Amino acid sequence: MNTLWSVYEAEVPGFLGAFLESPALRRIGGVGMNCGCEYTDFPLFRRVLPYSRLDHSVGAALIVWHWTREKEQALAALFHDIAAPVFAHVIDFVKGDYVKQEATEAGTARRIREDPALPGLLAEWGIPLSRVAEDRLYPLVNNETPRLCADRLEYTLGNLLHFGICTADEIRQMYKALTLTRAEDGAEEPAFRDREAALRFARQALRCSRIYVSDEDRYAMQRLAELIRLAMEKGVLKEEDLWTTEEKVIRKILADGELRAAWEAFTSLSRTERAKEKDERPNWRRIPAKKRWIDPLVAWEGRLSSLDPGFREEAEAFVKSPLDHWVLGA
Repeated sequence: MNTLWSVYEAEVPGFLGAFLESPALRRIGGVGMNCGCEYTDFPLFRRVLPYSRLDHSVGAALIVWHWTREKEQALAALFHDIAAPVFAHVIDFVKGDYVKQEATEAGTARRIREDPALPGLLAEWGIPLSRVAEDRLYPLVNNETPRLCADRLEYTLGNLLHFGICTADEIRQMYKALTLTRAEDGAEEPAFRDREAALRFARQALRCSRIYVSDEDRYAMQRLAELIRLAMEKGVLKEEDLWTTEEKVIRKILADGELRAAWEAFTSLSRTERAKEKDERPNWRRIPAKKRWIDPLVAWEGRLSSLDPGFREEAEAFVKSPLDHWVLGA
């Protein structure tokens, strides 16, 4: 049981144990949360701790279980990333889906159905596949940005820990400050018990949001997307390879001379520069991206952005900040 799981819930409930042994879930233990950026030498990612899609998915399931004790909702959270490809949203970049980053979200039901263990386990518990293959059936599991849900809460707390921004004790205090309430439309949503706790979390979440759209993050994802596209054009990687593990894909890349050189150039990236207009040097990129942020509820009061003008200004500045400059990495 990892550090964050024990923050969310005292122990992993017994019914989840068998599901965690399924091949489809074990696979996403080999898919990272940082979309390949952790393989570069950028200082921002150089010391980030390992954090997999499985770590995140179990964490989201435990958050849901903590508040609901409902197996279907917890399993929907557990399965929500089961179709994540290697390097995750890099494959959205490969497919040209920079802003919505939804091209890789399809296929959950198929991954569950084709797993040798999961259909039988669901049948044992009398749970229909349709009740766990669509996380948006449950607003607590997944809702629209900038609301807070188990998915958004877990990856924010996870990144705060793994980037070394917050300690486990600080994260524990954030989590303890939450309660389950109803949003404006009546849907279930986690909320902070007071404004101070909400503001502390929201500002740390914005800090993570800036990492997700930093020049280093976007440039690394773009360069890796181009490498993956080249590997597929050369036939070194097949479409199905994207749903294996990063270790296996990297091994195939390294077996090809041209791709090995491209991989070494990617992993050696350690700095960026930006410009309004690019010069004659190669490898300039202009890269849009999805902007993720969180506007948490304060229980019995409302959205933080409506209660704290300072936070509202910070959030608006982030959302409106342009990403139309050129970036060069080296």
